[in-house]
Amino acid sequence: MDLRGRALFNRDRLRILLMLFHAMAQTVAEQEVENLSGLSTNPGKDIFVVRENGTTCLMAEFAAKFIVPYDVWASNYVDLITEQAEIALTRGAEVNGRCGHNESELQVFWIDRAYTLKMLFVKESHNTSKGPEGTWRLSKVQFVYDTLEKTHFKDPVSAGKHTANSHHLAALVTPAGMSYECQAQQSISLASSDPQKTVTMILSAVHIQPFDIISDFVFSEEHKCPVDEREQLEETLPLILGLILGLVIVITLVIYHIHHKMTANQVQIPRDRSQYKHMG
Repeated sequence: MDLRGRALFNRDRLRILLMLFHAMAQTVAEQEVENLSGLSTNPGKDIFVVRENGTTCLMAEFAAKFIVPYDVWASNYVDLITEQAEIALTRGAEVNGRCGHNESELQVFWIDRAYTLKMLFVKESHNTSKGPEGTWRLSKVQFVYDTLEKTHFKDPVSAGKHTANSHHLAALVTPAGMSYECQAQQSISLASSDPQKTVTMILSAVHIQPFDIISDFVFSEEHKCPVDEREQLEETLPLILGLILGLVIVITLVIYHIHHKMTANQVQIPRDRSQYKHMG
């Protein structure tokens, strides 16, 4: 290859590298993640936002804690005792995420990355008698925890990092285009890499939408969980019954008043015939 050809080859290669670098830089610049937990009036609730191309593509508000069993030595250093650590998701956590047409992911890290929460969401379409209907759901949860973190773990036998995963998960099922809202507590079991241990994830005050967000930083119409709907019904049912009872009492009083008035205006005919001579 002559010098001119080599120069052209090097120039083309440089151009390709610059294009790749620009594309990568543009991709990084187009994706933003924000922790807006400071805006929440609930100190135990976190708010996470993932944005791509300048618009919000995933929003998540929830409170989360994890009940983690771990073994410690008994006082005789022969037997094992199972303790429980209660680990809450704290404010100021790092957040990462990605959005896709049918798959989105949220990642949260806290306490110097001793704990990592990954939540995977998928959107699906199903054929029904009414035609195709789309839904989204939480399809996988992974929780990585380090028992060497001394705030929550005291002298664990199996010290080090462990991973707990969900199994065949189908949670937070919501019609496509809607957000999921649930104030009640929900538990998800996660199988840990620490042998024979099950981690329990407890979610509450949840409001999540990983797909089809129309307005920036604004949730779409809420799809409430059955527990919240039942509790709302239980709260409003006494009020409805009270209104119905009050209405029945009012109607009864009105009918009685009308009947009494009509009866009072009628001419009283004496039953004793001897009293007729006093009439007229």
